[in-house]
Amino acid sequence: MSEALYHAALVERARKAFGKGRLPAADASATVDNPLCGDRVTLDLKVENGTVAAIGHEVRGCLLCEAAAATIAEALRGRDKAALQDAIAAVRRLMKEGHADPHWPALEIFSPVHQAKSRRDCVLLPFEALEKAAAAAF
Repeated sequence: MSEALYHAALVERARKAFGKGRLPAADASATVDNPLCGDRVTLDLKVENGTVAAIGHEVRGCLLCEAAAATIAEALRGRDKAALQDAIAAVRRLMKEGHADPHWPALEIFSPVHQAKSRRDCVLLPFEALEKAAAAAF
């Protein structure tokens, strides 16, 4: 099971850590915790002209959490609030039902996580932070 969860593409995404680090002039920030495992994600958004200009994140958590935060920072820069909400809904469906959304190919690397119920929250935690930051930024 762990080889399927931690496949090469996912490990690589976490290792590259796109967007890693806090944004000094963020328009909104949100921190969320998973008290069961100790993961913590802080996500910062900079919004310009109704779209996300920059996303930064600080993750204290597992590889899945790190990969999800990096996916957010890479795939959602330049998107508007509706797109953020759509991506959040897509990852929730993926974790619940196991079906990747063709509109969000960047999320497909998380498909194996659907089979590991105890690990789904690791992927969802950064998206929860994104949802809270977006609500404050837009």
